[in-house]
Amino acid sequence: MEDALVIPRRFRGPDDSGNGGWTCGAVSRFVVGQAEVTLRRPPPLDRGLRVADGGDHVAVFDGDDLVAEATTIDREVHWAPFVDRAEADAAGERYLGHLDHAFPNCFTCGPARDEGDGLRIFPGPVDGRPELVADTWTPDASLLVDGELGDPIVWAALDCPSVWAHLADGTAAVLGRMTADVRRRPEVGQTYVVVGEASGSEGRKRFGSAAIYTPEGEPIAASNATWITIDR
Repeated sequence: MEDALVIPRRFRGPDDSGNGGWTCGAVSRFVVGQAEVTLRRPPPLDRGLRVADGGDHVAVFDGDDLVAEATTIDREVHWAPFVDRAEADAAGERYLGHLDHAFPNCFTCGPARDEGDGLRIFPGPVDGRPELVADTWTPDASLLVDGELGDPIVWAALDCPSVWAHLADGTAAVLGRMTADVRRRPEVGQTYVVVGEASGSEGRKRFGSAAIYTPEGEPIAASNATWITIDR
């Protein structure tokens, strides 16, 4: 398939490359079953990317450069634990990205994005639980495609919350690998609790998980991710 994937500038993470979660969600749709997506280089914006092969493995190219790979896997996704809506609202008020953010225009968590443009999910530390971050999120109607929130949006919402518990010391990181379990799609105008959990590190790698719940605790979607720290 030629030029089968385009990442519009709206869905950026750093200013000049695609939001990792949005990109992984878009690539996941080319794989049959549960996908694990690995980003090999910053995903370019606003141009056609070639998607090669299909079935249980795909590769995405920008010209001859490998951008991403996706593979079918069969592995249970760990869910970050639920916190109640009041805790999530309070945590969002403590979001460290309001004070210092490596990518302030990030589609998921950038504080420079306007309402109705970015997702504006601001995962701040949960009181007394340093491994957790949380916020609430109400999806906007501008995110709908064919009447629903597609995989790229759901994966984007799960993206940044999985790393913010690692960033309290001012570290910056970019997404390296992600898989997700989407049980049902969030609905526009409904408020959800988004939770992220730090789950370890190894060298430059940071491991985390995230989950979306209804305020009553019904599980909606979850992700596991590997992040790579970078120099700022």
